[in-house]
Amino acid sequence: MTGRFSNLLKLLLNIVVISLITFLLAEIVLRLCHRIYPSYIFYDNSYNRFRGRPLADDYDFRLNSRGFKDVERKQEKDPGVYRILGLGDSFAFGVVPHKFNFMTLLEKQLNQCNKVEVINMGIPWLDPEDFLSVMVHEGLEFNPDLVMVCFFIGRDFLPNERSLYTYSHAASFLKFLYDLHRGYEGQIYHGKSIYEDDKPTLTDEVFMHCEKGRSRIFVKNYEKFKSLFGGAVSPLRRMKDICQARGIDLMVVMIPDEMQVNAQLQTEVVTATNRSADQFDFDLPNRMLSHELENMKVKQLDLLEPFKQASMRERLYKLRDTHWNIPGNKLAAELIGNYIGNTILTNCQGRDRP
Repeated sequence: MTGRFSNLLKLLLNIVVISLITFLLAEIVLRLCHRIYPSYIFYDNSYNRFRGRPLADDYDFRLNSRGFKDVERKQEKDPGVYRILGLGDSFAFGVVPHKFNFMTLLEKQLNQCNKVEVINMGIPWLDPEDFLSVMVHEGLEFNPDLVMVCFFIGRDFLPNERSLYTYSHAASFLKFLYDLHRGYEGQIYHGKSIYEDDKPTLTDEVFMHCEKGRSRIFVKNYEKFKSLFGGAVSPLRRMKDICQARGIDLMVVMIPDEMQVNAQLQTEVVTATNRSADQFDFDLPNRMLSHELENMKVKQLDLLEPFKQASMRERLYKLRDTHWNIPGNKLAAELIGNYIGNTILTNCQGRDRP
């Protein structure tokens, strides 16, 4: 019996050693191949890793041929049309159906007295560096008059977390084979599901974990926030330079996190962090960003205060989701539309640029 057990142990050990050697060789070979012939299979910093599958179902709508939650847009701009390029993360993409998305509503509102196109190029999980990339690689070809950056205060200061398997080319290749087996051709975010505005998305535990993690940017004297703030503002500064050189207006819309406008949630988050309320300043990131944008001479609209006031009357965020519900999108569209109508379109007509 002892001899059989010893032989079995040796066999298992050999299998483990051979497997490890095979994995390491595969890792080396795949890294060399990727260096010579770069492939999308392996991790990169491109925003395309989050892009929706072109023409995928999204509730009762289909994403366009580029994978954006928007209708098909022709590159050439018609005479007299004022074109707005909308950039952002999942707030711009939206968790609500296309017809309720604030960019869809914004276009409808502005078209009451102007010829306006609002091109939605929002992609979930993007950060300010990605906003810059989308604008340069895809947005500018549509010859916009205004670039509107939808900056989500709760997450856009924080870097994306990288999945553990992406650090290994061999593991990434195995993940690719698995996705290929499932017929994966891009992100599908909502599919043919039926949207329910009052239905919670996350469990209490997951939702609070998410809000608790984001709350650190509101902690007074948070050591890392200075570098996080600089990393988020730097792409905005480059976007300003590019837009200014092309005669394009740039506007930043500051989107508040739910904990900034929901007093009950704010109290729950403070309690969950085991800190006292006086250790937080939930308006600080907005003030800092507003000051920086003012110095850069960038148009800005901070939705924090009007959303605070409106939140006293109705829910503006989908329950346990972190994103706007249908009323939240409606209010955002009205506020942005009024700002653009009063400060930009009054003295601005669509311009044709080379």
